[in-house]
Amino acid sequence: MSPPNPPEVSCQNCEACCCRLEVMLFTDTGVPDRYVDEIEGQVPVMHRLEDGWCAALDRNTMMCRIYEVRPLICREFEMGEPDCVDERDKWFIKLA
Repeated sequence: MSPPNPPEVSCQNCEACCCRLEVMLFTDTGVPDRYVDEIEGQVPVMHRLEDGWCAALDRNTMMCRIYEVRPLICREFEMGEPDCVDERDKWFIKLA
């Protein structure tokens, strides 16, 4: 279910909804260890703060601090694609 009149997705209005998702690290892209959570026997994941946001997100600029070495899934998750729009819809519904 989409919110009424959802905003067009662009860099100017991105809510960084994807930065609240669990990001599994299946490949090594050079993510600094301080942003990685490792539990024995499980796939490493990006560290998230207590409020659920990715620790690599600069909350002042809403931009990734490690953009050049971001995980593969972050590279493949493109703004405006169906998965992005779906996550934004879920976020806006929560706010409603």
